[in-house]
Amino acid sequence: MTSTPTVPADADPDRPERGDHPGDHPGHHPPSTGPRFDGHRGRWVGASVPRHEDPRLLTGRGRFVDDIALSGMLHAGFVRATVAHARLTGIDLTATREVEGVVAAYDAADLALGDIVAILDRPAEEFTPTAMPILAKDKVRFVGEPVALVVARDPYAVEDGIEAAQVSYDVLDAVTGEESALASDAPRVHDEAPDNVLLDVSMFDTPGVDEAFADAAVTVDVVTRSGRQNALPLETRGVVAAWDARDDQLHVATTTQVPHQVRTVLARCLDVPERTVRVTVPDMGGGFGQKCVVGREEIAAAAAAKRLDRPVKWIEDRREALTAGFLAREQRYRTRAAFDADGQITALDVDIVCDMGAYSCYPFTAGIEPLMASAEMPSVYRVPAYRVRGRALTSNKAPTAPYRGVSRPQYVVAIERVMERAARELGLDPVEVRRRNVITQFPYTGVNGVTYDPGTYRESLDLAEATMRDEGWYEERDRAAAQGRHLGIGYCCFSERTGYGSEAFAKRRMTVVPGFDISEIRMDTSGAVVVTSGTMNHGQSHETTFAQIVADRLGIDVGLVKLRQGDTERISYGWGTFASRSVTIGGSAVALASERLGELLCRIAAHLLETRPENVALDGDGGVVQLDDPTRRLSFTDIADVAHLRAHLLPKDVDPTLTATASFDVPGDGTFSNATHAVVVEADPGTGQVRILRYACVEDCGVVVHPQVVDGQCRGGIAQGIAGALFEEVTYDSHGEPSAASFIDYLVPTASEIPDVSIAHLETPCAFTANGAKGAGEGGTIGAPAAVLNAVNDALRDTGVELDSTPIHPWTVLAALEGTP
Repeated sequence: MTSTPTVPADADPDRPERGDHPGDHPGHHPPSTGPRFDGHRGRWVGASVPRHEDPRLLTGRGRFVDDIALSGMLHAGFVRATVAHARLTGIDLTATREVEGVVAAYDAADLALGDIVAILDRPAEEFTPTAMPILAKDKVRFVGEPVALVVARDPYAVEDGIEAAQVSYDVLDAVTGEESALASDAPRVHDEAPDNVLLDVSMFDTPGVDEAFADAAVTVDVVTRSGRQNALPLETRGVVAAWDARDDQLHVATTTQVPHQVRTVLARCLDVPERTVRVTVPDMGGGFGQKCVVGREEIAAAAAAKRLDRPVKWIEDRREALTAGFLAREQRYRTRAAFDADGQITALDVDIVCDMGAYSCYPFTAGIEPLMASAEMPSVYRVPAYRVRGRALTSNKAPTAPYRGVSRPQYVVAIERVMERAARELGLDPVEVRRRNVITQFPYTGVNGVTYDPGTYRESLDLAEATMRDEGWYEERDRAAAQGRHLGIGYCCFSERTGYGSEAFAKRRMTVVPGFDISEIRMDTSGAVVVTSGTMNHGQSHETTFAQIVADRLGIDVGLVKLRQGDTERISYGWGTFASRSVTIGGSAVALASERLGELLCRIAAHLLETRPENVALDGDGGVVQLDDPTRRLSFTDIADVAHLRAHLLPKDVDPTLTATASFDVPGDGTFSNATHAVVVEADPGTGQVRILRYACVEDCGVVVHPQVVDGQCRGGIAQGIAGALFEEVTYDSHGEPSAASFIDYLVPTASEIPDVSIAHLETPCAFTANGAKGAGEGGTIGAPAAVLNAVNDALRDTGVELDSTPIHPWTVLAALEGTP
């Protein structure tokens, strides 16, 4: 795999080239004119330094939830519903409790826990809240729903106890899709939602939509669908909970992206003060959004630990993860677009339906997918008039949680298929149609009311196309056609809104409004620092990238910085990691806290040097220098020694120790990364299999803190996007039975199916994050499905067949090829 970073023209000539180790460049920058060392163009930000996390993770010394073993620990498992929709007529756990090794068995009445309820502040005609019980009570709503909890001395006794449970049902017809959900005689998944619609919102209906369609030179109608997927983190969900009588606290170690939200919901379900709950997150093997909502199994296991006064562990197995864990993606878009004769879009009219499964997830609700799509559907294009309706349906399937991209892979497929279809109707090149419509003037406020900060939408498209042409893929496509082979080239342009702040989330009218992040930084007597963040690392290298930010802000070695995350007792508050918010919001809070610590160091140094505060500055080498006499200098250890051990020497208005705290919240609509993906595929006429021959990504995520980490995010996201485009899907039969209970049925691509990916970096710094960085966590996944789908359609261009849904099944491609003239 190759990476071709592009350094901005105004880059500091003394800054190491991206990818170089800063240790190879021992020279230091001159002192800054203020208390902050130049963190945007320092020694560390922009360099691919060795990751702090790697030594322990690569040598097997990582500590994950399942590695935790406490004295007297019990194990938990769940009796799960075997039917998709039924009234519970009886749960008999008598035989379960008699199984050797079983310590306890509970149904919903035994645990008596409060429900999980996620709410939008919207009128009843727009949103219907539904309660998700920790254990099913009167009704089961999907196969795999937890009905009872079994606790035993070992996992084997747990399984025996589960098998001994007797559950009786009054089976009801199942709702398994859009048609069955919206039918006039459809069964009700929830009585409070008689039409099986949890959200129905028309966010935009701007003037001129109908007139634009009436005057259009070309009208395009596209129906796109995406299959239901599982996020598939390598580490499944899990929890170890233990009651600490001394601290009067329930300690819950779990795999979550949002530890503070888990604490809040757990305390509410148990009806205890939040101070009596501590949530910690050890090393975590992936989340991808599936773990940014609060699960019910973790709460049930924790409740059992408190009740039994013994540690309890629950680890989700892969069958549970595939059938009963949070799923994602199943959506349908009916998109109409009007174009003038020059290929410019004049109006967009969209109907969005998202199958959200049996329950709303906390805290985002069932509205997260249709609201996201409705707000951002115009994507990177100038759309003058816009109408959209978004609906969230409930069905007898496992509930939906956010998954990397959150509706953006789906609406990007829709708008990119529109561009391709319009190009065909107008006889224009598809890249040229995009070029005529893409946003080029910034800041740009779209018809959706969203303001897009500067990006490289046109530039990334031009560079991606140039890559394909310079490498000769257009000529290769022509040669292949002459040989009877089927090569196709596909593109996808998109943006990724990152760092949603409180103001952006508030527009969704959630009663729980994420946004800000808080960071505390402390320096000890050795000059080393510990920094906290409310974000949550689950593979994004926070320990390294956040240390780079701190090191440059203070002008110290990156090895002197330690990050602490994932402890609700240690971190005052935080919203966790999702929606590419870590470096934009969490990293900005860390940067501001570092600046405040730098200011404090300068203030103390000025007092000790007997000079004015404005006459000192951080020197970029772990100290403070006097500007009018650079021979006078105090190291951080000198200052820290005074602050901790000789506090009587401090200025009268400065408290002992060296601690600073800062918060950060992105203003307005957030910031937008952008990219163009270009793909070359070949379709096999004998099997219908699609093979990717070339994959190029041109991306712009602002200031790149660690190039290799960003490349890894891009490639990982692209792999998941390819999986959704060509392989992964959970389907259900008419009774609501899921098709995929193992990897035999759920097709996950291997390294053989994922191509090498070249990545070129453009860099448009964000003007309102503290580091100039934009998020990079979801972009790869957002762009890949549309790029692959467009490439496959290009390969089928002579068949008269166009595919508009993912995943692309081999038998569909084969049928198209067999009809080739």
